[in-house]
Amino acid sequence: MKHKIVLLLFTLLLGTFAFAQQQPKNIILDTDIGPDYDDVGAMAILHALADKGECRILATIASNRYSNIAPVLSVLNTYFKRPQIPIGVVRGKAVNIPCGQKWDSLIVARYPHRIKTNNQAEDATTLYRKILAVQPDQSVTIVTIGFMTNMANLLRSKPDKASPLSGAALVKKKVKLLVSMAACFNQEMGKFKEFNVEKDSVSSKIAFDNWPCPIIFSGFEIGEKIHTGLPIVRDKSITHSPVKDVFQKSIPLDPNDAKGRMSWDETAVLVAVRGYEKYFDVVKGKIICNSNGSNLWDKTGTRDRYLVQKMPTPEIEVILNTLIMHQPK
Repeated sequence: MKHKIVLLLFTLLLGTFAFAQQQPKNIILDTDIGPDYDDVGAMAILHALADKGECRILATIASNRYSNIAPVLSVLNTYFKRPQIPIGVVRGKAVNIPCGQKWDSLIVARYPHRIKTNNQAEDATTLYRKILAVQPDQSVTIVTIGFMTNMANLLRSKPDKASPLSGAALVKKKVKLLVSMAACFNQEMGKFKEFNVEKDSVSSKIAFDNWPCPIIFSGFEIGEKIHTGLPIVRDKSITHSPVKDVFQKSIPLDPNDAKGRMSWDETAVLVAVRGYEKYFDVVKGKIICNSNGSNLWDKTGTRDRYLVQKMPTPEIEVILNTLIMHQPK
């Protein structure tokens, strides 16, 4: 009888463990979508993984305040059958960079969307606080594929009707992990100023100096080697897709994209949802964010990790392209 009880308990424990492993990750995506179109690929991947039950998208929030950014987010969320996902836009002093390749106006004109202007979106910091306050402790992964403005604003935010906690305390209580496409960790480290860090270097330094939970960095050197987008452009079975339209319009405009677009943001989203272990190794330490937008690395630190490629590039490209080509249910 005792053996049967032990076996039953063991079976229950295994079941509980398996259930826990299958629980979708709670994801907030923070994006500067517009200056580059790898954000579109990243959003396609995020929605594909949500359709597979691997994550739950709590919000899509903009760290760039150019005029079309909320409508673009609304187009993509609507296309993937999640028009109800909350959308936030940074307010006040923030980077304002439009979409130079004009793919934004193309998809906003062609596809349905609920939010027509940035004014219809919520304030980014207010939305962060409202969402984090109601989530279980240590349950949220934030993935930033843009500027660190919202992260700095969130850390400095005051108690409000959503939560009596300060921003830093709220992040510490609710956020399990920050995954950030930012900085540079190759031989150019210390000299190179990565775009996402440099464009709002003040916020980058505030956020990276004071973030109270672990950070995984997908550095510039990771996405630079990985190219995506050509398979969705060439697939004639995919029609009336804003994701395909963006890659189809943009790839020919830049000679550097002849093999597909460099995939900085896609790698960060993949790691935020699935973890890094299958695809990358990591180096432990802590980022040192310089005031000019460059970065160094403290090898004695313990909070952070940066990715080092492990899986061969062609294999990662197949995984990312397959997810980018995913069609909504």
